[in-house]
Amino acid sequence: MAESLGIAQSGRVEGLRYRIAPEVFAAHPGYCRGVVVFEQLDNRSDAATLAPLLRDAEAQVRDTVKGNVAEHPRIAAWRDAYRRFGAKPSEHRSSIEAMVRRVVQAGVLPSINPLVDIGNIVSLRHLLPAGVHPLGPTAVALALRPSQPSDRFQPPDDKPAETMPNGEFVFADGPTVLTRRWTWRQARGTQTHGDATRVFFNLDGLPPASAHAVRAAMQDVVTLVQNHCGGVLLASSVLDAEAREL
Repeated sequence: MAESLGIAQSGRVEGLRYRIAPEVFAAHPGYCRGVVVFEQLDNRSDAATLAPLLRDAEAQVRDTVKGNVAEHPRIAAWRDAYRRFGAKPSEHRSSIEAMVRRVVQAGVLPSINPLVDIGNIVSLRHLLPAGVHPLGPTAVALALRPSQPSDRFQPPDDKPAETMPNGEFVFADGPTVLTRRWTWRQARGTQTHGDATRVFFNLDGLPPASAHAVRAAMQDVVTLVQNHCGGVLLASSVLDAEAREL
């Protein structure tokens, strides 16, 4: 069983299977992914109360990330990981690198809705990729795995569906790729909108980011979601080489 946060939860998430393929850990033995699942959320509340937290997180990044963003240890790790499966990190930046670059250049992240804002706040606070996905009522079999010839990715900008080179790490539901290049870009239809009531967060840790750092970020997500969106925490697990499935 994957390690949980030790927070009160309602139990199993019926209809959800979530696994990380062994190939991911063969290439990156120290990798781990935190998964936090909620339901009965209110994502229509005014996100204004989160705006100061987002500004504070941006200021923290500007204070701590100095010099070449690409050389920061938690960003350099993702650039190296991308190179290993054939992606050019200067062309396809991990979500955390793209966000940090924008903030360091004095950019201000827009407020989208409470759940998306919480993901951005936690990502900046902990310098980890953090994504939030809606979870529907039907069964899903989610996997972080190498791409396969039958996989298809629908870009969010209405461009034609894409196929992936074999071996690219993708996050998928069956042959439908939800996120390309591990933490790079979500597909069309996977964005979390204001009417979302059931979601899961992914929080990714590559060394030097530790499982402890991922758990701290997960706890941050839980606190912020409960304070701003209410809801019920269904599951919180850290998946790693020893416990690859939720």
